[in-house]
Amino acid sequence: MDKDVLIFEGSVLEVYPDMRCLVKINEKLTVAAYPGGKLKKYSIKIMPGDRVVLEISPYDLKTGRIIKRL
Repeated sequence: MDKDVLIFEGSVLEVYPDMRCLVKINEKLTVAAYPGGKLKKYSIKIMPGDRVVLEISPYDLKTGRIIKRL
C-alpha cells in the first residue's frame, strides 16, 4: 500500500458495464471508482449496495480504486 493515499469505506450506488462504480462515502461525497488488483483479475462481482473499501489519491478526490469488498 502506498503512503500517500486516503482510505475510505463506502457503499456502491451504481455499477456501470465497464466495471466502474459510483460509491457513496458520506452524505455529501460520491466517488467514481474502479476495482483494482485481485478484484479485477478474478472478476469479483460488485453489486449495488455492497460495502467496499476505497483508496483515493489526495491529488484527485473524484476517482478511486476499490481494494476490498466487505
